[in-house]
Amino acid sequence: MRRIDGRAILHVDMDAFYASVEERDRPELRGKPLIVGGSGGRGVVAAASYAVRRFGVHSAMPMREALRRCPEAIVVHPRMARYQEISHKYSRFFMHSRRWWKGCRWMRRFSM
Repeated sequence: MRRIDGRAILHVDMDAFYASVEERDRPELRGKPLIVGGSGGRGVVAAASYAVRRFGVHSAMPMREALRRCPEAIVVHPRMARYQEISHKYSRFFMHSRRWWKGCRWMRRFSM
């Protein structure tokens, strides 16, 4: 959080949300090149951890290409129910914290 003119600016980056939930639930994955997505022949990357992004892997990339760029990546299948559970907690937090902030802009709000 950064303060400007007595006001605080909070930026919440949820781009790697699925990967972050996996790292939170499975600490042995923290800091490792992690991809959440389908591993079949036509699978795609749903989320890429920051560690795997250094290899040029990103969301919506074909899994085959992602694994070509980072063969040592760990691939986990999405757990949508878990992501939904955590997403609702974040949404409730931000909605109940409104009295402390104003002018919120959702660049991309994703709630399942």
